[in-house]
Amino acid sequence: MLAKTDFLDLVPHAGDMCLLDGVLSFDDAGIHAFSTSHVSPTHPLRGARGLHAVHLAEYGAQAMAVHGALKAREGGATAPRPGMLVSLRGVKLAVERIDDLSGRLDVHAQCLIADESGAQYTFRIEHEGREIASGRAAVIHPRV
Repeated sequence: MLAKTDFLDLVPHAGDMCLLDGVLSFDDAGIHAFSTSHVSPTHPLRGARGLHAVHLAEYGAQAMAVHGALKAREGGATAPRPGMLVSLRGVKLAVERIDDLSGRLDVHAQCLIADESGAQYTFRIEHEGREIASGRAAVIHPRV
């Protein structure tokens, strides 16, 4: 298991915007992270009506970023690599809001393809064993 402090310096998400609390497991193919940030009254994406489930895509995207960063660190990288989320496809939401869900969210991301220019992943978020969101996402790595 990895705590947030084990990967925080590897991703561009800072402060409260780093939504993941830790990583339960990861390998070349994917990652299983977790979070309890969705219940925070100061969540950075929370609106006047609470935290809409559409923001689960950000949890999936952050799991992708952490997975890519951990793999890059294994390859010798020491700094976060800039990336831009450019596409979400086939997103399914099984709930309307997530701020009213107690306990943790389990965030899974599986790498479909990755190279120097970007990556494509599927993601799945579960609450108490029930899938509450899924989809595919693509990220590009702009040339610096």
